Amino acid sequence: MAKLKVTYFNLPAFGEPIRLLLAYSGVEFEDVLIDPNNWLNLKPKTPFGQLPLYEENGKIINQSVAIMRYLGKKYKLIGADDWEDLEIDAMAETFRDFIIKIAMYHYEPNDSAKDKLKEPLYKETIPFYLERFEKSAKENGGYLAAKKLTWVDFFFASMIDYISLMGKLNIMENNPNLKVVYDNVMNLPAIKKWYEKYPLSLEFSKVWLESTRKPGKE
Repeated sequence: MAKLKVTYFNLPAFGEPIRLLLAYSGVEFEDVLIDPNNWLNLKPKTPFGQLPLYEENGKIINQSVAIMRYLGKKYKLIGADDWEDLEIDAMAETFRDFIIKIAMYHYEPNDSAKDKLKEPLYKETIPFYLERFEKSAKENGGYLAAKKLTWVDFFFASMIDYISLMGKLNIMENNPNLKVVYDNVMNLPAIKKWYEKYPLSLEFSKVWLESTRKPGKE
């Protein structure tokens, strides 16, 4: 049996979809939770100064979306052909763009610059993306791509709490099809079992997100 390890902060952000993909697949792995206050000490010891890290039989790699894509392929959460895989990849990269835009606002250290970002983010950027994510979820029957459960749905569902905390918004309000995507992942027996056994602290996340604005932790 392969020895697997996921290293990330103790909050539901970029490490969470990796955890959920492994939990869904029924494989055992070591879940290494890092105190954000110790990150600067750990950072120089990582391959590229980034988390999450995925380790398999002693081999370590970074980049969350690449790890998700690898696990999706490994555990058959991909498309039926190359084009569907391309659709899944495109949706994942677009969703990552969306997260980064919200994170740039949240972590902006200059109050004046942050004020300038606020109106276009909430009046233009967020509605633009959510309208299109909702449309895709509707067209794909409650999934983001390929009309079936794939790894990008885990990415979306597991990041909602993090995005909502950063942006102080309700992603699924007035987006019923995105709510279906979320439910299709979170209601899976393996995922419900995972959260019963290993609940992450949203209150901890709130405190941490409010106390730091420094980007670059993903």
